Amino acid sequence: MLPCTGRIEETLLLEAFENGADGVMVIGCLEGDCHYLSGNIRARARVARVAGILESIRIGGDRIRMFNLSAGEGAKFAAYVNEFVEQIRELGPSSINVARKNAA
Repeated sequence: MLPCTGRIEETLLLEAFENGADGVMVIGCLEGDCHYLSGNIRARARVARVAGILESIRIGGDRIRMFNLSAGEGAKFAAYVNEFVEQIRELGPSSINVARKNAA
C-alpha cells in the first residue's frame, strides 16, 4: 500500500510485468489535488518512463497507463478499468508470458 502514487518506483511497475501482468494501471488523485503536492505528477512521469522501457524491449508501452480520478468518481473508475481490460485483451498476453508458456 502506498500513501501516494508519487511513491511508486519504476522497478515496482516493471516487476509487475516480470511477475506475469499483461497490463498495469496506476490510479492517482486528480492533478492539482494531490495531498503530497506533486506526487501524481511524479507518478505520471514514472509511468511514462516505464512505457518507454516497455516499448524499447518490445513488450509495448500501451500496456501501462496512468489515470487521475477523485474518490467520488466510481463510475468513471469502472469505465477506465473496463476500457483498459479490453485494450489488454486485444493486445493478448505480453511477450514475457508467451515466452513462459512456450518454455513450460
